[in-house]
Amino acid sequence: MPDMTGRVEGKIACITGAANGIGRCVALTLAKEGATVIATDLQREAGVSLAAEIEAAGGNAMFIQHDVTAEADWDTVIATIRDVFGRLDVLVNNAGIGLPSSPVTRVGLDDWKRLMAVNVDGPFLGVKHALPLMREHGGGSIINVSSIAGIKASANASAYCASKGAVRLFTKSVALECAAANDGIRVNSVHPGIVETAIWDTLIGTAPEETGSRPRGATLAAFTSNAVPLGRPGLPEEIAAGILWLASDESSYVTGTELVIDGARSIA
Repeated sequence: MPDMTGRVEGKIACITGAANGIGRCVALTLAKEGATVIATDLQREAGVSLAAEIEAAGGNAMFIQHDVTAEADWDTVIATIRDVFGRLDVLVNNAGIGLPSSPVTRVGLDDWKRLMAVNVDGPFLGVKHALPLMREHGGGSIINVSSIAGIKASANASAYCASKGAVRLFTKSVALECAAANDGIRVNSVHPGIVETAIWDTLIGTAPEETGSRPRGATLAAFTSNAVPLGRPGLPEEIAAGILWLASDESSYVTGTELVIDGARSIA
């Protein structure tokens, strides 16, 4: 059995959308467990701060400003990883956005296209550009962050559900390609439920008032007390723990699967 300390020791891991929320927690978790982290995000200040925090704690990290919808940016990210580290062992396609709850007839085409660009084009481009580098060094683990919205449909969330459903089946298709190629690369998706992050406040309309009179998450907690069988929202750390497992060699026989971490919301 693999050593349960330093669970990703020596691995080179790239996490997109790493400046906040689940991505930030994943970066901190993988770094704590021994990985060298390449954190990417559009938000430079928060990304630089994250890398500095990891370094201050004794870890290894680099931040790259990155628009996951831009293929040229992916060229730069992968070229930088190749030049600096020589290989890539883990890719976490985490960057994603949501839209406020809305009937499909009120979803603007520009909003639809932007959401699909980030949530679907981003993982596609990440996989497309990371695979060659991973294959040069005998394999790796790709983890695409989907959502329970990619498994269980919700009214007034058609665009988000469509994007996350696409990630789910894209993941399975690439997993089969890699298995057929015998390239040592495992590809899995993670499906968080309602988690204490800003994207869920956007999706279900529980963001705080502009005045700041209501603390973020108060209404989210009230919503999940009824909507989630476990009675509470998930924590970013709980999602990061699942991603850590998929990134590690502990999951060496796991590919093409969907890891649902949702307090039983998707089966209720």
